[in-house]
Amino acid sequence: MGRKLALHILLFLVTLATTTLAGAEWRYGRAFFYGPEGFIWPPALSWAQVAGGMAFSFAFLVFLTAHEFGHYLTARFYRVRVTLPYYIPIWLGVTFGIGTMGAFIRIKERIFSRKEFFDIGIAGPLAGFVVALVLLGYGFTHLPPQEYIYSIHPEYRVWGANYEAHVYFRPDDLAIGKNLLFWLFENLVADPALLPSRYEITHYPFLFAGFLSLFFTALNLLPIGQLDGGHILYGMMGYERFNRLSPVLYTLFIFYAGLGLLSLEIDPEEDWWKWAAYAFYLVLVFRPLFPEVKRGLFLAAGVLSAQVLVQVVWPQVEGYNGWLVFGLILSRVLGVFHPPSPNEEPLSKGRIVLGWLALLVFVLCFSPAPFIVD
Repeated sequence: MGRKLALHILLFLVTLATTTLAGAEWRYGRAFFYGPEGFIWPPALSWAQVAGGMAFSFAFLVFLTAHEFGHYLTARFYRVRVTLPYYIPIWLGVTFGIGTMGAFIRIKERIFSRKEFFDIGIAGPLAGFVVALVLLGYGFTHLPPQEYIYSIHPEYRVWGANYEAHVYFRPDDLAIGKNLLFWLFENLVADPALLPSRYEITHYPFLFAGFLSLFFTALNLLPIGQLDGGHILYGMMGYERFNRLSPVLYTLFIFYAGLGLLSLEIDPEEDWWKWAAYAFYLVLVFRPLFPEVKRGLFLAAGVLSAQVLVQVVWPQVEGYNGWLVFGLILSRVLGVFHPPSPNEEPLSKGRIVLGWLALLVFVLCFSPAPFIVD
């Protein structure tokens, strides 16, 4: 066995372990080494409970592996030199996470056509989407009885099936957002009597893994830069048209993300630095979009002004501020533009139809506010 293959296997096994630990933490609602009174020893979870995290680990890693091997096998089909997936484990034990930062493959040579970019880009999300459908189908058709949630939260038993009206008032309660596909499964597939609250989805391994699969599928299908969605739209539109549209879509993404971040009622003398920090953020993310500094400044000022105007006219409208972090990564790390390929030949009609299908998948999977902390 070569060293490189051994590294890939080692990273996968470590990620299997960390996602199992993370899955157990979510399933039983307790961090391994941390509780209400601080650091805990011995750990809060038994080995039997850790083993219970395997359901989440298995489900989510099947999705992640299908996504990455969709890219890998398609690249190999086109004889593009590419590495096996590198899995990225991460687990702290004192806070909740999912045990991984994902996985990636390294493409080690240039891709030569729009068709290759399109095919390699679309293969991962479509493969992962199929797995997500299976996870959600299984999760919603195999919901446990109400007694299951009482085994995790015995304090809910006193309120019976009406516990939702009494328990979700803490400022750190985490709820899972909704998307069209999740809503369809809830309303067309699941038994309404067994449906968990959106605050309890994390205790249901297949539902939680399925939701995360939809979230990461949509994230990758954002039609911006060199994300999978960017590769797909670039293949459909070509270099010049795509690189005119991508910064527009990125600007709309940042505009939505920042809505409601800062209240117009804050004290300008005490909280001026918050506005200054956000203005600096906007300059930071929009600067790479233009060769001239002043155009980035103008766009940042325009977006900030538009967000303030929306707050004045529709004060109840809010975006999802968590997207601002990903917006920074897009602008400063991944890039908003797509490089050209030597062969700019247009795609076939069949691939254009497939591209529109990928857009439909994005719409079905996208959650405007995926994780909600009350």
